[in-house]
Amino acid sequence: MTKHILYIAALILASGVQAQEALYNAGNLRIHEGGVLGFHTDLINDGSFDENLGLVGFYGDDFRTISGSLPATLYDVEFVTGTATNVQTSLNVLNNANFITGDVITDRAQPAITLNFLADAFPNGQSDISKVDGYASVNDQQNFIFPVGDTEQLRPLILSSEGVNTLARCAYFLEDANSPTTLSGSFNTNNKAAEIGDISIVEFWHLEGSTPSSIQLSWNERSNIGILTDDVSEIAIVGYSKATNSWESLSGSAPAGDLNEGIVASGSFIPDDYEVLTFAAMGEPRDFLELENYFVSPNGDGINDFLEIPELTLSPNNFVQIYNREGLKVFEKSNYTNEFNGLSTQNNFVVTRDQGLPSGVYFYIVTLDDLDLEFQGFLYLAND
Repeated sequence: MTKHILYIAALILASGVQAQEALYNAGNLRIHEGGVLGFHTDLINDGSFDENLGLVGFYGDDFRTISGSLPATLYDVEFVTGTATNVQTSLNVLNNANFITGDVITDRAQPAITLNFLADAFPNGQSDISKVDGYASVNDQQNFIFPVGDTEQLRPLILSSEGVNTLARCAYFLEDANSPTTLSGSFNTNNKAAEIGDISIVEFWHLEGSTPSSIQLSWNERSNIGILTDDVSEIAIVGYSKATNSWESLSGSAPAGDLNEGIVASGSFIPDDYEVLTFAAMGEPRDFLELENYFVSPNGDGINDFLEIPELTLSPNNFVQIYNREGLKVFEKSNYTNEFNGLSTQNNFVVTRDQGLPSGVYFYIVTLDDLDLEFQGFLYLAND
């Protein structure tokens, strides 16, 4: 398909006079629908670059730097670098940010500088080799997946709010909350509510937002959950309260997984009321049943085409949730009667819904309302 020609109504100067190679925009740069602009050099934006409908890509084996006095607003953007794209002034996304290779780095000491997703924008393709290493933010959205992590791993935070967030932003820290390196203050893990046991000193998230919300976090082997507890049912999300200067439980539903990997959700809270968030072991494990692991292969042969959980016959009033290994909810159903066949019910932009979910390990959580019980386990989906 023939691409439209890039239209530039601006003064564009090569910035060699500034002792660096970059595209310098001091005027009015615009990309029309279908247009494509690839940066194999840095971008310095001191002009208008915010009425775009095409694709902008940042490419190359070296660092790409986005700087200047004004934030650019791009419709579709993709990152394909051997190392990273360093965002020194906020970059706005109107539609889609596609993470392919290379991180998007922002300075954790400057939370206002972010990769910022506007009202209809979403991330796509985030992984261990391409995500936001620093702060990501969102405007005018109710639910969002923050594609954040550190240099090595994607460690997303999934936000589900009770209303639209004017602004919410998040970063991940592979640090001990007792002595953070970029956040002011310290968050003593010995100052905690009585029902809280050990608190993680491996990692934490910083989340800002003024709308009541719940979150989902996932852990993996690097999280070292085993130093907190040997009982998965005790794992919960805790936050360091600004009001009490102590850690408080943000209790939610039962966790799913094992000590090496799993997910847990919080109850409702206001993010701005808490400095940081992480995992802890609760003194009293919640009641839940751990059932067998399941195999689902929706190939039409009549064998394991659907997820069938016999115990659900004990409680027709039930609620089934299925999550991927990053903690992203991919399926939910009230009063479940064997409907899951590898297709997502969630509009989360991570999967192509009509093609089905990718093969792999998933977590399920089932609530038996008639018996006041929850149980969880694994399933393996073979969707080839």
